Amino acid sequence: MLKTRVVTAIVLLAVFVPVTLYAPASAFGALIGLVVVLAAWEWGRLLGLPAIASYGYAALAAVALLASLRLGPGMRATRPLFEAAAIFWLLAGPFALARKPQLAHGAWRAFLVLAGLVVFVACWHALVLARTIGVAFVLSVLIVVWLADIGAYFSGKAFGKHKLAVTISPGKTWEGAVGGWIAVLVVGGVAMASEAFAPTLFLTLSTKLGAVRALLALTGLVAFSIVGDLFESLLKRQAGVKDSSALLPGHGGVLDRIDALLPVLPLVMLLVA
Repeated sequence: MLKTRVVTAIVLLAVFVPVTLYAPASAFGALIGLVVVLAAWEWGRLLGLPAIASYGYAALAAVALLASLRLGPGMRATRPLFEAAAIFWLLAGPFALARKPQLAHGAWRAFLVLAGLVVFVACWHALVLARTIGVAFVLSVLIVVWLADIGAYFSGKAFGKHKLAVTISPGKTWEGAVGGWIAVLVVGGVAMASEAFAPTLFLTLSTKLGAVRALLALTGLVAFSIVGDLFESLLKRQAGVKDSSALLPGHGGVLDRIDALLPVLPLVMLLVA
């Protein structure tokens, strides 16, 4: 299992690192578009759509993505899309985690089918727009999510006692969440003070909001990275599966890798606009 995870990780890095660092924005956008379409297919499967309907949903996501290109480049054109995705995560995300509505309820499932198109298209536009700001910027956005996750894992292993969401993801603890949050604030504070690798999300937030409010913004991003993670865990638990798919051997599915990014990306673009 470990060997499979390592091999898959090496292959992913061999593809994504050169494209992110050196390829033109169009190639980066095409690669992220593929990721988004695969994630949409997994979303459809988790919602209990029949196999053929899941493929159709992925195709619909691809059509929606292509159609959204008519909005044009830049923040002004895509801002309503980010706002719609942000509203979903700010309202529907916490509602789902608190109430745990069942997918068997047709209205909730239908809502998630429609909302998913907005979420995935917004994710694509946010990543492409972040890439146009700069490689350091898009990497710093990813680092926020990675640090929150890694910090939560090690803090939870060392200090975890109080469950964060025992009926959704029993392994997550409040101590782990706090550890991930501290890791993000420490790295963010250092990046703001040193102004290293500009432009980064950390320095951009500091310049726009001031250091204190930038740290508060990072706190919100960490919180919603957890919401995204738990939201997908809720869907998997209701679907009765461990992973969103087996597309990434040893790692599960695409959604398992980007779930925390889905709410963070539109919120980031709204914060830095």
